[in-house]
Amino acid sequence: MRILVAHNYYQQPGGEDQVVAAEIQLLRSRGHDVQTYFLHNDVIHDMHPLTVAGKTLWNRESAAQLGDVLEQHQPSIVHFHNTFPLISPAAYYAAKRVGAAVVQTLHNYRLLCPNGQFYRDGKICEDCHGKALPWPAVAHGCYRGSRAGSVAVAAMLAAHRVMGTWRRAVDIYIALTEFGRDKFIAGGLPADRVVIKPNFLPSPPRPGRGEGGYAIFIGRLSEEKGVDLLLCAWRESGAALSLKVVGDGPLAADVKTAVAENPRIQWLGRRPFPEVCDLIGSAACVVTPSLCYEGLPRTIVEAFALGTPVIAPRLGGMAHLVEHERNGLHFEPGDSDDLAAQVRWLIDHEQQLPGMRKAARREFEAHYTADRNYEMLMEIYHRAAPRSMPRLNETRGAA
Repeated sequence: MRILVAHNYYQQPGGEDQVVAAEIQLLRSRGHDVQTYFLHNDVIHDMHPLTVAGKTLWNRESAAQLGDVLEQHQPSIVHFHNTFPLISPAAYYAAKRVGAAVVQTLHNYRLLCPNGQFYRDGKICEDCHGKALPWPAVAHGCYRGSRAGSVAVAAMLAAHRVMGTWRRAVDIYIALTEFGRDKFIAGGLPADRVVIKPNFLPSPPRPGRGEGGYAIFIGRLSEEKGVDLLLCAWRESGAALSLKVVGDGPLAADVKTAVAENPRIQWLGRRPFPEVCDLIGSAACVVTPSLCYEGLPRTIVEAFALGTPVIAPRLGGMAHLVEHERNGLHFEPGDSDDLAAQVRWLIDHEQQLPGMRKAARREFEAHYTADRNYEMLMEIYHRAAPRSMPRLNETRGAA
């Protein structure tokens, strides 16, 4: 099968980039002819803000470049990951002109919220959800604290809503969770074209033993990830395990201060993936204290692969990914006292940990393996372009 994967890289590397690379490798390993079309936001530094705004709305040059690639490759499927800001929705129409089906993975909430997170001023915000013109984002400068930038994103969303792009130019949208699917449908995407396919872990490690006697946080050290909440739980609320923090970001100074004040907190900075796996596998639990909805945190998938329970807020998709007292524990969103209480519960119910670890690994095997992900991806492609695809069973056999 011929597939073209299109992705606009951010200036800061992130989980989306890892997902794109993993899916391309997965498809190629099963015998598919995969070409790529990538742009990178580094080039924005040399552009005038008005130029960037115009390209966000409709990038004629990018669409022409992509059109040339499409004419040469003639794919059945064009699978978009991130089109913002340089690829732009103009690329969907370029794909349609050559008769390819368009699939769009929804890694964040950008189609509904200009900052992509439903998060503002330290709390969940849905002021723009369902609005034809997301004017509250402009008023608050929600895109990177810039009103001008927010105007560009809001104009792109509103213009393509009026043009019917979101309903006419995309054959299938991929949401990462049931929660995400519900949000996008409520925001106006057609229900019959929004399906669920989670991310996956291409080379799962063996389950760990959880003998390390510590909790671990892995991620960007930023406000929306709940870093201050995490530190508060260990500083003021009496969380009973030691804590290892892996990652870097704008709140690194706060973490350094917490480490200096509390010997039970250790900051490890960035670590290579094999070392992170060892740390997760030895941990009693992974703590994911996010204040925003999240998409599908890779850390949760990694924890389940290693058989490590997850403590997460009862918020967004995390409320469904983590099942309380089965493969992890829930705490009330934003409540450091309750987070600390769940850590204490884990220690007080040590006899339940082996069962929780097994349940976490079973969850991974049922939903997040490469084989299962490939099955789901092929079903999605078949649904998006049934006339240009071989029968699903034939595709699997050929692979």
